Amino acid sequence: MAVRGRHWIAFWLVALLAALWVVIARQTAALNAARALTDLREERAALEGRRADLDRRVRSAQSRSVLVPRAQRQGLRLPADTEIILIPAPAESSRSPQPAERPR
Repeated sequence: MAVRGRHWIAFWLVALLAALWVVIARQTAALNAARALTDLREERAALEGRRADLDRRVRSAQSRSVLVPRAQRQGLRLPADTEIILIPAPAESSRSPQPAERPR
């Protein structure tokens, strides 16, 4: 059975349609990936904004102007200068414990 001209045309038409379908599928996948990337970038920006807001709130809550009134409401007071004892932290490089300074 010999392959005639119309069979070759049908074969090349099917091959062309298959190639075009592969290109369209690849482009569709790329567009979906680009949309997903855009969504993730927007979500990241929103999360970074929320983190900055939470960091600001934590710094504000740690401030002396907030902590002192809260402590006073709970019956605490600020220590006098003679009541403060500074204990030095050991250096990271040395593992041997250093003797603590005695208060004067």
